[in-house]
Amino acid sequence: MAELPLDFQDRSEMIEWKSLQDEAIKASKKAYAPYSNFPVGAAGFVSDGRIVSGCNIENASYGLTLCAECSMISNLLMSGGGRLVAVVCVDGKGELLSPCGRCRQLLFEHGSSLGVPTVDKHSTGGVGDKITLPLAPLVAACGAAVPQLSGRGLGHTGGTLDKMESIPGWQASLSNEQMLKVLKDVGAVICAAGAGLAPADKKLYALRDVTGTVPAIPLIASSIMSKKIAEGTSALVLDVKTGSGAFMSDPEKAKELASVMVELGKRAGVNTRALVTAMDVPLGLTAGNALEVRESIEVLAGGGPGDVVELTLILAREMLDAAKVNGKDPEVALKDGSAMDRWKKMVRAQGGDPDAPLPTAKEKLVITAERGGTISSMDALKVGISAWRLGAGRARQGQAVQSGAGIEIHAKPGEKIVSGSALFTLHSDDVERFERASKALEGAVSISENGEVAERLPLVITKF
Repeated sequence: MAELPLDFQDRSEMIEWKSLQDEAIKASKKAYAPYSNFPVGAAGFVSDGRIVSGCNIENASYGLTLCAECSMISNLLMSGGGRLVAVVCVDGKGELLSPCGRCRQLLFEHGSSLGVPTVDKHSTGGVGDKITLPLAPLVAACGAAVPQLSGRGLGHTGGTLDKMESIPGWQASLSNEQMLKVLKDVGAVICAAGAGLAPADKKLYALRDVTGTVPAIPLIASSIMSKKIAEGTSALVLDVKTGSGAFMSDPEKAKELASVMVELGKRAGVNTRALVTAMDVPLGLTAGNALEVRESIEVLAGGGPGDVVELTLILAREMLDAAKVNGKDPEVALKDGSAMDRWKKMVRAQGGDPDAPLPTAKEKLVITAERGGTISSMDALKVGISAWRLGAGRARQGQAVQSGAGIEIHAKPGEKIVSGSALFTLHSDDVERFERASKALEGAVSISENGEVAERLPLVITKF
């Protein structure tokens, strides 16, 4: 990636985040918020070393007249101007907050730059969806910075952080300062979102749950985009999955969701585009945590399953185009080792050892074909549920997962097999999990004796 401006590097190392937060807390004490009862303070570190601050002020005519960020910018301009290097916002209790979309744009206009365009990718999730792992370092190797705030899995869909945490020593939780440093030094960071990122979303989700509106597309779109917009990236590519293994299994509903999210992003000033992609069959040949990391490393080494490589390259090109970066061809970056180098740097920067052996499950069970023929179809949902029952996923938030648990897929639709051929290898630390996991796979694979293959969704169905 391009080097950051020296003045930005020098100033960013001078930032004392605790002092900046303390100044924001002081400012919040001056806030006047009798209508919202939500005082906010903001403090910014200026490129010349000054700290400016502001608070929200309300009046009876307009309930949210002057926000803390706008007040801070006013004080910046009145004190001689300058470029902001860092900003901290807090509520009346001193808890960190993310600026709203309007204020992010204002701060962007008065802020220092990383020196390279930033672009993020969000997937709605599926079975075997490990694309973020090779994608982030690949795009960074081609010249764009990737601040990837990811989540954990719930149910049959795996979480990016669960996969990454199977790497010995790797840390998901970073402070703002640590995240900025990794992004500056490496060009890509995959980490957990802070508690202050779109804090109202959890409360709104709980309300949707009790009112039966969880499936409402406008509310799903708002929930996803509130967090992605709050991250502050200048460009965003959405990978909206559809098919049996996706939460939005109906392709038409998936298209509607993609369209709404793109519109929300554009209205917030983020260059947003979306691809609706197939999740009727598992992506790649593994579903699990360490298993998917291993497969991702194969892709970065220039190999890996064809569908994973193809989708990784498609999304990489979309991200680079959205960020207006005309750098190295992503396919070249996979072949010449530069993407792999960036991966290793990214893992090391977050405390991980990219050369350490990945965890393996204590027990294995091979599922074989009862007859020969051609695999006609494979149900992604059944494979995902089986991996979940093996310990690769969780039934509730906060539940631990097994790093080595999951499924290896030995043959996919269109491939010929003989009776007794291995279809799946189940991995788990608990042998008692195999019975329920095997039951979930009943009917997951259809075998045709005449070579017919069921119609599948194209890998990329449409783009917005």
